[in-house]
Amino acid sequence: MSDQPLPLKELDEVLEDLVTLLKNPDVGAELTARGVNVSLAIVGAEGLAAYVHGDKERAADDLLTVGEEIKSRLAQSGSEEKPS
Repeated sequence: MSDQPLPLKELDEVLEDLVTLLKNPDVGAELTARGVNVSLAIVGAEGLAAYVHGDKERAADDLLTVGEEIKSRLAQSGSEEKPS
């Protein structure tokens, strides 16, 4: 049994549930229809989990990867939004 405080256990459960939902085929189909890459969403969720656990190096790597990949895909599609 973990000696984490209850709020952190609950946070872990929510983040685990998020990854589980992202792996659900029905959720994946809906996200894909909206142009969302499910694998990138999972990496982003895992990056957030790493950050809240204090693993800032992994969080930075995961979240940077997600950000760079999204930006690259936007540029390739020609739909990159300009900042206002």
